[in-house]
Amino acid sequence: MKNLRFLLGAGLFFCFSLSTYAQFSLNGQMLVRSEYRNGFNKLINENEDPAGFIAHRARLEASYKIDRLNFFMSIQDVRTWGSTSTANVSDGFLSVHEAWGEISFGENWKLKLGRQELNYDNARFLGNLDWALQARSHDFALMKYEKGDAKLHFGGGLNQDSQKISGNTFSTPNQYKAAQMVRYENKSGNFAYSLLFWNDGRQYKELDNNGIVIDEGIRYMQTLALPTIRHTWKNTLLAGHFYYQFGKDVSGRSVSASNFDLHLTHTINQNEEKGSRYRATLGYEYLSGTATDDPTQNNSFAPLYGTNHAYNGLMDLFYVGNHFNNVGLNDIYLRTRYEFDASFWIQGDYHHFSSAAKILSEGISGNELDRGFGSEIDLTLGKVVSESISIQAGYSQYFASDTFKSFQNNGSLKNTQNWAYIMFVFRPNNKAKFIGVPL
Repeated sequence: MKNLRFLLGAGLFFCFSLSTYAQFSLNGQMLVRSEYRNGFNKLINENEDPAGFIAHRARLEASYKIDRLNFFMSIQDVRTWGSTSTANVSDGFLSVHEAWGEISFGENWKLKLGRQELNYDNARFLGNLDWALQARSHDFALMKYEKGDAKLHFGGGLNQDSQKISGNTFSTPNQYKAAQMVRYENKSGNFAYSLLFWNDGRQYKELDNNGIVIDEGIRYMQTLALPTIRHTWKNTLLAGHFYYQFGKDVSGRSVSASNFDLHLTHTINQNEEKGSRYRATLGYEYLSGTATDDPTQNNSFAPLYGTNHAYNGLMDLFYVGNHFNNVGLNDIYLRTRYEFDASFWIQGDYHHFSSAAKILSEGISGNELDRGFGSEIDLTLGKVVSESISIQAGYSQYFASDTFKSFQNNGSLKNTQNWAYIMFVFRPNNKAKFIGVPL
């Protein structure tokens, strides 16, 4: 009996000590999205039926802080409704999204180790892919120096298939074997900027006619960038970015590619008392491409780890698992958003697309085709129901040119190419009440 009282007392003392010196928090979120796909991600053939489904992401997040250590873990369930039996015993849909520890070294320095999101600069090149239910995270070591507006982050990742006894061949597709990053940001008054260097190493393997490995290693492509250039004055924002890629791609070709964007956002009819305002953004983005008759050098810019759904139209016909190592893109866009108050808004976007490089009718020969790809209209709305609940919905339609129809290589296509969705967002302690709709 005495031993039991001692153990209970020790347990109570331990719990009291934790509550005194440590901070533990539990958070979560859930996204439920229903989609109608009739040309989403790839123009649909006239003999194909539209797709419709409901899917969700449920995420449980836990944070533990004590002394100079901050530990964080995020576990998520991502599934399409009906993908498992109602009497299912187990499945493979539960995964770890983040698992990292962060150590503080004094006031300004921190080291973050483990699986973590790399989410910078409006997520054009490095983003957490929040629109996609599975999202994106990296196994990375990140050193951070932050003082005032100045932030210097640098680090890297080294990936392997498993804990091998010998050999270092890495076979996970569309993933770097090794990567290093240096990023700096600062601001002065109304002007903000950032600098980025990313070194991306991909595993390659060359075989002879008998399937025997004759050469293998890592080929590196570098990205040097001004990923944020932003100046505000009164009700107007002028912003943009510039990226340049060089080095070697995984096939050994020399790379010379670029991406730049410039856009102007202006706010009018703002009523601070009511909380209403109207904003419009006019912009142009260029992503370089490789002409179909010049495959020897890679001039196609690759937004490798960005949240690309937020760019180049919401139907994800460009750079969302597609259009890489291709003829590139010109995107002239107009976005307009009216906010009735702090809890309700509607938005309408227009994009006009064209190829950035030459397209020939026979691939590497033939007549040069018109570079126009067509246009897209995106209509979206969002409503904050409460601090924890919001609703988002949208409709998009693509108007394809003859060039883009042939470029999609999917036979005879439907006259109407469209997509629609409705999404419920449950995020009690997250400021991001809406996802994937930039202005």
